[in-house]
Amino acid sequence: MSHLPMIHALLNAGQRLADALREENEALARLDLSRAATLAGAKVQATDAFSAAYGAATRTGATSEGELRAATEKLALRLRDLSDENRRLLERAIDLQSRVIETIAGAALPASRPTTYGGMGQRAMPRHAPSLALAARA
Repeated sequence: MSHLPMIHALLNAGQRLADALREENEALARLDLSRAATLAGAKVQATDAFSAAYGAATRTGATSEGELRAATEKLALRLRDLSDENRRLLERAIDLQSRVIETIAGAALPASRPTTYGGMGQRAMPRHAPSLALAARA
């Protein structure tokens, strides 16, 4: 029995996953977080399809040889690199979002607290939120 259809299905699913990761990575690199969020669903679907194709190929003992083997190895390396980049870019986006939220919360905090007085009976100085710069390249 030929396992070529299984290997081709795995390669196709892997390519769809690579495309989804690349597109999300491009959005994250531009700090286009709303676009990246809309692409997350496609990435999850591509991941599920790849996982199913990999599971089916593994269960049937499908292997590749020659050019097909070289293509699967190349795709595996590409997926690893794209996944590593995706993880790094997501961590950066999460860090940025956390700092923005902290800045907004810090700015709102003094207005939400009642006036307090320091040790000498004077009003305590309000805390100022730290400055935050954001830059994006298209």
